[in-house]
Amino acid sequence: MNMKEIILEELKKIEEKYGARVLHAVESGSRAWGFASPDSDYDVRFVYVMPRADYLRLDEPRDVIEWQLDEVLDINGWDLRKAMKQFGRGNATLYEWSGSPVVYRTTPEWDTVRKVANGYFSEKSAVHHYFGIAMNTWADHLTQDTVRYKKYFYALRPLLAAQYIERYHCPPPVLFDDLLKMDMAPALRAAIGELLEKKKATTEGEYLPHIPAVRDFIQTELENQRTISRSLPDDRNPDWSALNRCFAEMIGVRL
Repeated sequence: MNMKEIILEELKKIEEKYGARVLHAVESGSRAWGFASPDSDYDVRFVYVMPRADYLRLDEPRDVIEWQLDEVLDINGWDLRKAMKQFGRGNATLYEWSGSPVVYRTTPEWDTVRKVANGYFSEKSAVHHYFGIAMNTWADHLTQDTVRYKKYFYALRPLLAAQYIERYHCPPPVLFDDLLKMDMAPALRAAIGELLEKKKATTEGEYLPHIPAVRDFIQTELENQRTISRSLPDDRNPDWSALNRCFAEMIGVRL
């Protein structure tokens, strides 16, 4: 079996064990972003719905399924109620799952959820999320004298995603190549192209000299995004009525 078939088999096992129904299952890590290494694991994330009776219990069941974590597969999922609450809070991670270009399984029900969730995208929440990822990557990996080139992408991608949000006021594309379609300074585009070529010729664990133009952009843009993330108004949608109606529809309840 190829890897997609293996993942689909694991999703069936999850459904059988927990009585769940997987609504949407995607790749969420570097394979979805488009800069995986040959030995990168598979970060499978899914949203599932339980039988209606489970949502009427006083002893609420867990709202996550942590299925597998090893050197090849990292599989876990969120219950639909948890996912929809997070959509309501503007959680950028859920919008990435919804927009992943690598879909292992999906359903018409998820398409309904996705359309409703689009009304709850928060620019402030998303920009803050992406700034935090880039800032942590900078502090943990990019301040030393040498660098693993893959780590550059873990700062570049969220910073470009934040720029995309500020320009287009919508969830950013998941693929790194799609973010590169934005207008940017020719020198930066050339430096990123150089980085991409060098990464192809290096192993994931290899430490190499910095590429100054890339590092300088990251450092400068972190300061820009720090200011922007603080200044954006809270734009989360406080009216969850559409989310409530959608959730009720998904579990077969008429409001």
